[in-house]
Amino acid sequence: MPSETRPQGRGMAKDVTRRMVICALVLLFGVAVLLILMAMKKPPAEVVATEQPLRVAVTEVVFRDVPVTLTGYGSVRPLAVVAVSAEVTGKVVALHPQLKAGSIIPANETLFAIDSRDYQTAEMEARAMVGQLQNSLQALEKQYGFDRQRLTTLERNRELARADYERVRTLFGKNRVGTQAGVDAVERSYNTIRDQADQLVQAVALYPLRIAETRGALNAAEARQATALNNLERCQVRVPFDARVTDYAVEVGQFINRGVTAVTLANDSQLEIHVSLDSRDARQWLRFSEEGPTGDNAWFGAVVPVPVRIRWTEDTGDNVWEGTLHRVVRFSEETRTLGVAVRIDGSQALPVQGNGFPLVDGMFCQVSIPGRVMAGVAPLARWAVSFENTVYLAIDGRLKTVPVEVARIEGETAYVATGLDPGDRVIRTRLVDPLENSLLEIIATAQEDKAQ
Repeated sequence: MPSETRPQGRGMAKDVTRRMVICALVLLFGVAVLLILMAMKKPPAEVVATEQPLRVAVTEVVFRDVPVTLTGYGSVRPLAVVAVSAEVTGKVVALHPQLKAGSIIPANETLFAIDSRDYQTAEMEARAMVGQLQNSLQALEKQYGFDRQRLTTLERNRELARADYERVRTLFGKNRVGTQAGVDAVERSYNTIRDQADQLVQAVALYPLRIAETRGALNAAEARQATALNNLERCQVRVPFDARVTDYAVEVGQFINRGVTAVTLANDSQLEIHVSLDSRDARQWLRFSEEGPTGDNAWFGAVVPVPVRIRWTEDTGDNVWEGTLHRVVRFSEETRTLGVAVRIDGSQALPVQGNGFPLVDGMFCQVSIPGRVMAGVAPLARWAVSFENTVYLAIDGRLKTVPVEVARIEGETAYVATGLDPGDRVIRTRLVDPLENSLLEIIATAQEDKAQ
């Protein structure tokens, strides 16, 4: 057994040694090939690195005075919308043939009529009462004149009767002429005349009161007659102006009560748009009258009635209407906006083109209001100014970033107040995070008007 193990172990050692020699030879061969290949390789040609310029368009800065335009939105509304109601109670007996929503009814035409027979009767009764009281007043005034004349006669008869009574009584008392019965008869006659005179004096004294009372009753009757006549006229409900019917709730045969709204009318001869403006913009740029607020009321003063431009937002054409800034309407606590009213005459709201739409109730419009003037600003394209209020300048063919102060942004134009000098060339090409001091290639130069 030991003799067999030794020869086997020597054989394994020789096999390992052989493998190691083979691996070494292969490794040496690979190194030799690598060295040969490296010796055969030629070095690459040397390349000179060059800086690639950014191709940009620039705008030359020019400062000028620019009028500000405030822009807001609002809906067109008629200046006057009237809810017409019946002023008397009764049954509707007639309607205007054009009493339909959207129809135009000329002024002073009858919208609807109410049965007037009861009101005619009331007016006739009131008229008769007025006539009766007028006759009574005339009779009293004439009787007053007659009784005053009678009073003069009675007073004279009373004086004569008194004198006769005194004479008879004196003669009977001193000379015993006549009889006591005669004296008594004369006294009774005197007393009768005096009593008649006193009664007539009282009656005459009361005549002014009776006349005043009758005149007051006549005035009341005339007032009732006027009311009856007015009620009779109110049976015809008329249009106060050239009106557009927006709504109605009345039909023939319907019994309608006084004060119930029957028809709603709009007066399109004057229109208004209530426009909301940013309060900061309005405070800085809206033009108010130099006189300022008047009186002790804490409210805005009058605005300068400048002409404004109105566009219907759904009109893709160039149709523009002209209105006038009228007044401040409100200050909104919720939105911090200032509401102003713009007025348009109906004659100015007609179609701009022959077959176009007029400016009508309900249209949502953009309103451009001329404001104050920005003095000494440089207009630039909006995208030339970053959100951090910086611009890129082309200086000696290199890109430089400078901060600026923007006075206002209007549409696609930013107005720069400070930070630039006249003649500076502002890069108007849109760049995304360019490297500072980058090389530039200017491909176009524009003035500020072309940059807007």
